[in-house]
Amino acid sequence: MTEQLTGEQAIGDELADFDTLTGRYQRELMAHCYRMSGSVHEAEDLVQETFLRAWKASASFQGRSSVRTWLYKIATNVCLTNLEGRPRRPLPAGLGTADSVAGDALESDADIPWLEPIPDAAVEVAERDTIRLAFVAALQHLPARQRAVLILRDVLRWSAAETATALDTTTAAVNSALQRAHAQLDERALTPDTVQADLDESQRRLLDAYLAAFWAKDVDRIVQLLQYDATWDMPPFLNHYKGAKNIGDLIASQCPGGTHDMPMLPTVANGQPAFGLYMRQPEGHFEPFHMQVLDLSGERVRHVTAFFGVEHFRRFGLPERLPADWQPAAIG
Repeated sequence: MTEQLTGEQAIGDELADFDTLTGRYQRELMAHCYRMSGSVHEAEDLVQETFLRAWKASASFQGRSSVRTWLYKIATNVCLTNLEGRPRRPLPAGLGTADSVAGDALESDADIPWLEPIPDAAVEVAERDTIRLAFVAALQHLPARQRAVLILRDVLRWSAAETATALDTTTAAVNSALQRAHAQLDERALTPDTVQADLDESQRRLLDAYLAAFWAKDVDRIVQLLQYDATWDMPPFLNHYKGAKNIGDLIASQCPGGTHDMPMLPTVANGQPAFGLYMRQPEGHFEPFHMQVLDLSGERVRHVTAFFGVEHFRRFGLPERLPADWQPAAIG
């Protein structure tokens, strides 16, 4: 009895200190809501709504689960409500349109709610394998409840019974939804365990060379650093490209900068190496052009998603301009 009271008291203390509670679970709930929504700004709102509901319901919390499990249940249902009637957030390659050829007219659609990159600093670093762009993009193809089931079962490692309780359904329904979700992800050869280890020395050299090649606008060198069947997409443009030479031709013809016109600052997005690419302005300084999130395969770049919009630079804490005398430095 004493041990039970001690446990209940600890739970009560945790709920009473709401600032500490928020700090303790903010980043992991942010990752959860991002996986569900595919949007950073929506995830921020969803996490705040989760904590608001938890605060209002804290007096009725009966301790049948841990506080963490209780918060995840609230967050999942907040996300499901938010997703009702909303379109999924894709990347251009996920729209089912044909690959583009360099020289094709660029088509944009600002009305599509595109998948957004997320700074590693906003989520638990240990969870970066399950926030990789390709995995989160694949999740967006799933109906919302299937998405929730897969995340709770495969990412959070909840039991079918725990998941059924959280979603107010049966274990049979959970198992059926998980089977359907796996079938869809298998078509894209993706699993939550698609993990990329920390960069090794050869990959760091690759990224240094990649930065230097853009700074010099050495298209031949960029092509050499790409995997032969590399892919490239760049929301809000609908076009997506396949093949290293095709991508090189795209950069040569559509990227307006010349030599020493395109500096890049390194960052990390979705557990992947990323760069904020700037473009020289007529006055001499540099302003944001797009943010590249890279997927590496060994010592080559396998995929690049280039996100246009200065809001990405702000979200990642990158400057909104660079001085005219900027010079590149090794990533290290």
